[in-house]
Amino acid sequence: MGSLVSKSRTCIKHLCTSWVVNPLYFRPALACLPQQNIMHAVRFIINQQTQYYSTKGDKQAHSRVSKEKWFTPRTRPAFPNSVFTAGTAKRTAEYMKKRAGADTEELSNNTPTRGRGSVKVALPNHPLTTSEWAKFKESSSKPERFEMQMMEGLLAANADINIAKSLLVYVAQDKGTLSYELLLRYLTLCVTGGHHSEVFDTYDIMKTCFKTLDTGASSLFVKGFSQTERWREALVVLEGMKKALLPSPRNYSDAIAGATLHGDTETSWMLYDELLELGLVPNQDTWQCLFQSGITQRGQEDKLFSVLSYMRDNQIYPEEPLIQTIKAWFESFPDQKWSGKFSYVLKLEEEYAELKDKVMKKVIEGSDVFKKTTPEELKSFKSFVKQRPPFDIVIDGLNVANTTPKATHSETLLAVVSELEQQGLNILVLGRKHMLQPSRNWDRQNMNKIKQKAHCFFTENISEDDPFLLYAALHSGLHCNFLSRDLMRDHKACLSDSATRRLFFKWQRGHQLVISHYVPGKRVRFQRISAYDTIAQMSGSSWHIPYDENRGDRATYEVPQKWLCLTQDH
Repeated sequence: MGSLVSKSRTCIKHLCTSWVVNPLYFRPALACLPQQNIMHAVRFIINQQTQYYSTKGDKQAHSRVSKEKWFTPRTRPAFPNSVFTAGTAKRTAEYMKKRAGADTEELSNNTPTRGRGSVKVALPNHPLTTSEWAKFKESSSKPERFEMQMMEGLLAANADINIAKSLLVYVAQDKGTLSYELLLRYLTLCVTGGHHSEVFDTYDIMKTCFKTLDTGASSLFVKGFSQTERWREALVVLEGMKKALLPSPRNYSDAIAGATLHGDTETSWMLYDELLELGLVPNQDTWQCLFQSGITQRGQEDKLFSVLSYMRDNQIYPEEPLIQTIKAWFESFPDQKWSGKFSYVLKLEEEYAELKDKVMKKVIEGSDVFKKTTPEELKSFKSFVKQRPPFDIVIDGLNVANTTPKATHSETLLAVVSELEQQGLNILVLGRKHMLQPSRNWDRQNMNKIKQKAHCFFTENISEDDPFLLYAALHSGLHCNFLSRDLMRDHKACLSDSATRRLFFKWQRGHQLVISHYVPGKRVRFQRISAYDTIAQMSGSSWHIPYDENRGDRATYEVPQKWLCLTQDH
């Protein structure tokens, strides 16, 4: 027996083959094994068993193996786009997280957590013998759950792998087998701790003993193998997963990481293309690996530029570690002098002054403005605005009042004004005179409350209120926003040149609010059109890429305020 024990990877195979048949005879030998050999013992304890076990852990004779577990392939919707929500990094991050699966999928869908109600147990600080584990179990308040509680505790504490190994040996000797769930938690500990040889051993055990592996185990093996010289076996596991269900972006990310880590760029890009063809959204780690690979291995430039285009087209923002790698990639070109710097976006007062001047002349004071109002009305309105402090927000009253059919117009407008008043804003409501005439939709009491909460100006019924809204908003200053569902296309068309129309569009996106959600009796919720073209942009020999700062916290209507600016010296 001693000569068998001395051979680290084959010593216990015969031992465990016989032990399963006659466990009482060989238990003493197992208990005496050196610590470094215990996982080899466990591996071969089960390796030669003549029965298979399902992933549920139920023991079944090989001749009566139940049907394999089949899965319905997941379908994944297209990447969401909206004129009002494009460029919102928080929503994009939440969406990618949903597509990629929860963060815990990286470890396992079955990874235990210490949530509310979980039992905290004392853990040993060193490997135990089987007799010591037996004594430990005697003191457990839940002996039927002892092994799982111990392994979950070791996993939560990221404990010494040798303690977990000794636990497996004890369970194998005590029960004659290891459950799927226990092995899955042990596997998670191996993968997270980078214990590669133990990952290999566990793979051999589980492939031998279980007809199928669930998504959690397969995902763990993809990640575990990808970190080692046996990384190509991760591709085999990935291929096996595709027979039952659609692998997640995290699965592909781990496989791509394995390929790039070992210098196989062809395989990494093949996997990346496959990921996109399946309609999956790559995660940040995937791009991180690809750009890092591009620093040391040339010939990937076109593909990496296509990654930046993908981010631009889908309004995806790199996170800070990725943006640092992108910067390093640009600056690594030996024959191109790229330099990058990080900067904050600043509101340009000069652009605003230019836009204000041109909009005033073309839209508000243009030759056709009096088709929409009268000289007297426009003069009266200008005087009205000048006599009041700058407004914080200008409301298109009639437009906003028609937001929902579930309330009268005056009720909706009052709810919106009340919500904004609570924020301490100086409000202007623009409306038409018919709104002051009592009717089913325009309750006099509601309108009086609106006039108490906000400044109000009511134009003639035949007048168009958009020029008044633009005048009040632009006159009040760069801080002033306006609330309307109208996208102002006609007014942009009045501007003579494309540069001015572009300025108007940028100002509009940064200052226009819309109602995103309103149910009578509940709070009104708003969304902002993004302030800048907050997407990766290329212009000549420069790139400008917005990105999320580490630990950044933005509301869904906000956009990143930091950019990586890359320029090429000639």
